Amino acid sequence: MATDTWLIAGLGNPGTRYRHTRHNIGHMVLEELLKRMGAEYTRTKVGARAVGAQLGQGGPKVLFAISEGYMNHSGKPVRALLDYFSVDPAQLVVVHDEVDLDFGRIKIKRGGSEGGHNGLKSITQHLGGDRDYIRVRAGVGRPTGRMATADYVLQKFSAQQQEELPALIDQCADAVELILTEGMTAAQNKVH
Repeated sequence: MATDTWLIAGLGNPGTRYRHTRHNIGHMVLEELLKRMGAEYTRTKVGARAVGAQLGQGGPKVLFAISEGYMNHSGKPVRALLDYFSVDPAQLVVVHDEVDLDFGRIKIKRGGSEGGHNGLKSITQHLGGDRDYIRVRAGVGRPTGRMATADYVLQKFSAQQQEELPALIDQCADAVELILTEGMTAAQNKVH
């Protein structure tokens, strides 16, 4: 792979305990993208599962990856993959849960603060403070009452949200594909 390659990182935690939690929506979106391409992950030597592909006939080269470690340590494998495959951090797309968006909303942005998201903080730290990567923010909403945000994102979606979750995952996967094929501005115009 060369410098025209994109890295799509889906954030989440490993293991069945976290598989269907709000914090793992990044993993779910990447699973959908791989399903669309008929591809499967392989293990890497940098603590991530990844697969390289070309998006459509003549489309961009893409590396899809999820960390095998916990969310708070996402930065190390992302940095290692960027370095190994010579991917410019400006061509990094991170798919993650976003408590500051209502459930079902999606926002695409480049750069900005991490908003308390430890996975994003880890990535920014391992990029030497560079925040100029693209984020696909999947809205999971905020907890009600006195529940701590950290506890909320580690819970499964509500019954109603579980019914709507497939559509959200599809829309996030569509957003990633739009970024790759039409560019970030066009993707924002269609998604927002």
